[in-house]
Amino acid sequence: MIYSCAYWGKALSLAQAQEAKLDLICRKLHLRPGMRVLDIGSFWGGFLRYATSHYGVEGVGISPAENQVELARTKSADLPIDFLQMDYRDLEEKYDRVVSVGMMEHVGPKNLKTFFQKCDALLSRDGIMLHQMISSNVSKLVTDPFFDWHIFPGGVLPSLAQISTAIENTLAIEVVHNFGPDYDRALLEWHKKINSKWGGIPQYDGHFRRMWNYYLLSSTAGFRTRNLKLLQIVF
Repeated sequence: MIYSCAYWGKALSLAQAQEAKLDLICRKLHLRPGMRVLDIGSFWGGFLRYATSHYGVEGVGISPAENQVELARTKSADLPIDFLQMDYRDLEEKYDRVVSVGMMEHVGPKNLKTFFQKCDALLSRDGIMLHQMISSNVSKLVTDPFFDWHIFPGGVLPSLAQISTAIENTLAIEVVHNFGPDYDRALLEWHKKINSKWGGIPQYDGHFRRMWNYYLLSSTAGFRTRNLKLLQIVF
């Protein structure tokens, strides 16, 4: 239930590698007790649960997905986190830190400037933000037709060029960290684990299973051949 790429380092299991990823984000953001942290996308709330539990911050997570928000609230009921079902463009408050993990792929090239302008408006005067994303080596306006139709409708992997253009005169890039090869290993772990448990999800037929495995393994090839990057960018 932890979305996007794990960070392996010295980790021996996928769970350890995902926790290492969460801690890496917290350290890059220089989190301190009492800070207010916004997670754009937030998914099932895993990052904010880790950050509030280990670094003493307060969290706000937003997502347009009702089911994700409901589950995140249930799993985080005893922690200082608010999960809201809303669009990031409707936020108005200020935050010490802003983060997104695996969300920028869904913003779209035409909306990148709007996204970063909104993030800038949400950050406190000395704020820091980190965005983790899959990135393309080539600037594109549309994605592969198979992925657009079956996997991530409307999603486009941003390039570093598109990101740097979108933030001109607004934000400063401090750190660019590519650990795409770690996604190779994470994807193979997902592939192994879900196929070992396929009998427990009978609602997904053989057609879906072939599509799912193609998605996982073709993505693995993209990272292994360095056609894809996994970036954490600190602004």
